[in-house]
Amino acid sequence: MTTATVPTRATGLRKAVIDGATVTKRNLIKVKRVPDLLVFSTISPIMFILLFAYVFGSAINTPGINYREYLIPGIFAQTVIFGATVTGAGLAEDMQKGIIDRFRSLPMSRSAVLIGRTTSDVLNNVLVIVIMSITGLIIGWRIHTGVADALAGFLLLLAFAYAMSWIMALVGLVVPSPEVVNNASFVVIFPLTFVANTFVPTGGFPSGLKAVADWNPVTAVTQAARDLFGNTSAKLPPDDTWSLHHPVVYTLIWVVGLVAIFAPLSARAYQRAASR
Repeated sequence: MTTATVPTRATGLRKAVIDGATVTKRNLIKVKRVPDLLVFSTISPIMFILLFAYVFGSAINTPGINYREYLIPGIFAQTVIFGATVTGAGLAEDMQKGIIDRFRSLPMSRSAVLIGRTTSDVLNNVLVIVIMSITGLIIGWRIHTGVADALAGFLLLLAFAYAMSWIMALVGLVVPSPEVVNNASFVVIFPLTFVANTFVPTGGFPSGLKAVADWNPVTAVTQAARDLFGNTSAKLPPDDTWSLHHPVVYTLIWVVGLVAIFAPLSARAYQRAASR
């Protein structure tokens, strides 16, 4: 009985991976056929970079470090989080158009749709980060650490984006349309990314707001990216908060926790939504 169960589970996992890769390819082809999706997802962060670097940068004090180098990791964090909303909007659109019902009629793994959707959006984020990195280099951003640390910084950003995608997947399966997903996501994500150290140090925040910002996972992933890219200064040390002194560990705790909670919830929501 045990011997028979192991191959069955292995086969099921293999099928989920293969079918998920197929759905991932389908979603990436969709982006290729509708390039406006990629264009507008990259224009926004580039505008944020230029706006903050050239308009607000001269008024923001970051002792010991050029504000543009301080800024770019925060823009990275904000962009990959907003990029996660594509997962929810894409699932809501597929539900609305009946594509999920078509998937249900095919002999494919039931988890393939969610795996393919979240994976394709992470791959989209890779391209967006590349474009943003080039923009950052043009305006003066530099990485002052080794290749391993730099890659770790990018991977941590993508891992956090992947975890956020599972939250957005759940939202996309329970709301009626892509427009609602975008509006609901904006209401939550916009303050989440601004009540953080993404654009300014939190030292000047009111005490209550500062406590929220210091424990905000967006603050942690931004601080982790800055540490790994070498965009820090001894004159601007992190506050005496555990989350900011161990930002990589704190970010990974959030990544594991979010996936562990929202992946099963998304799977159940998919089963209920697809069976309606």
